[in-house]
Amino acid sequence: MTDTPSTEQLVRRTLRGDRVALARSISLVENEAPGAVQILDACFAHGGEAFRIGITGPPGAGKSTLVTRLALGFRARGEMVAIVAVDPTSPFSGGALLGDRVRMGELAGDPGVFIRSMATRGSLGGLAVHTAQVCDVLDAAGFRRILIETVGVGQSELEVAQTADSTAVVLVPESGDGVQAMKAGLMEIGDLFVINKADREGAERGAFAVRSALELRAARSSWQPPVLLTVATRGDGVAEVIERFEEHLEFLRGHGGLDRRRRQRLEQRLRDLLRDRLWRDFQGVLPADLWTTTLEALVDRRFTPHQALARLLEAAGVSPDGGQHSQ
Repeated sequence: MTDTPSTEQLVRRTLRGDRVALARSISLVENEAPGAVQILDACFAHGGEAFRIGITGPPGAGKSTLVTRLALGFRARGEMVAIVAVDPTSPFSGGALLGDRVRMGELAGDPGVFIRSMATRGSLGGLAVHTAQVCDVLDAAGFRRILIETVGVGQSELEVAQTADSTAVVLVPESGDGVQAMKAGLMEIGDLFVINKADREGAERGAFAVRSALELRAARSSWQPPVLLTVATRGDGVAEVIERFEEHLEFLRGHGGLDRRRRQRLEQRLRDLLRDRLWRDFQGVLPADLWTTTLEALVDRRFTPHQALARLLEAAGVSPDGGQHSQ
């Protein structure tokens, strides 16, 4: 029988970069298991050095291939690289489509690369928090370039991408025809735009469409997002993407943007943690079945939403105006 290491031992091994311990720590954090908070606290104290890079865009844009090439490029520079690949979850089976990681096979065996797949498990609201926490563990373990790949361009993917310091939106040449109709959030979140599979017809036209759309977006800073062409399967253009990421990192450092983004990220994380804790505490003081009966009354339109809220708050001993009832 193998002895299970204590949390303190696990933390020490994780901070040394032990792969088995690192994987175990990440699993505990993802599952919010006993010891997860202790691991996160220890890792937070030893982190803050990693450059977190978000890679997002529609399915089929070749993100996994591009991420593989980026990892190889960063490794050639001597960087320790971690990849956090956020995959979709089936709403029926709960299984994640983790097969995309097969495309990263050429990274296997490199001691300077760590790949972790994360499934949404149907809980999109906490996905950004869990992703940020996993990145904290990887940061503390010594990985200085963390690539966060998301599966699509929905709200959850945009939230995940916002856990990064710098984000690239990956498109294909055909995206140019519909770029004006894309979600505003997708165009707003990009610090770099990559037209992948640029050996297809229409790549230059697609790049022009993206540049035109970027000219219409409100200027956030003096950084002008570049639009780059790549053929990730051949490695074409990948070196320039890496150069632009590094250039953007230096720009953020020089203009205070890196500290500002990290502050905003931590503030949002604190809000999320507080909201989750308060919700759990609130549920704990409600009388049994009150939530269900109140919701049924709301559905039947016997209560308005505000009346339903007032009922729940009163039951929890909180007045609707925010004060505390005297006991």
